[in-house]
Amino acid sequence: MAPSSRCSPKKMEKGYRNQLTRQIGEHLVVAKLGRMGIMATPFAGNVPDYDLLASDHSGHSMPIQVKAINGPSWQFSAKSFLNIKLTGKKQIVEGKKILRNRKLVCVLVFLRPDERDDFYILTLAHLQNHFHKNYPGGVRSKNPYSFHCAIKPEHLKAHRNKWELITCYFDPI
Repeated sequence: MAPSSRCSPKKMEKGYRNQLTRQIGEHLVVAKLGRMGIMATPFAGNVPDYDLLASDHSGHSMPIQVKAINGPSWQFSAKSFLNIKLTGKKQIVEGKKILRNRKLVCVLVFLRPDERDDFYILTLAHLQNHFHKNYPGGVRSKNPYSFHCAIKPEHLKAHRNKWELITCYFDPI
């Protein structure tokens, strides 16, 4: 495919790397679940809210959100989790947003160069609670209109390899 005149090679390269990271993360989760006796499949297109659908031999199924990084943190918008009012340049956190599916399972994958990847399994509600507790609000130093927030692997130690959040839902083979 010829590069677009609007897209520099560096930008295309970054986008390509991001797509590879996403794809690798999703397929690693599919493989891990398969080893646990759970069938899972990623979607080729963009499905709102989740990336995989997992199921067992009894027909139970579960949507799963996957986010993969090469480091150092997963990036989000605080507005996805929190009600934030902007007064001038000051952000005021007014509480938690009502989520469509608080129980949605998220697998955050940290891809390591040595392929000893880490998996953190938690619900969307856990992520929301983290950002509610840690999002500073106030006047942002770099860009007062930015709602960027991030979470690092060290914040998720309690969720490392918590596959039972998924496996408890399915019938064993």
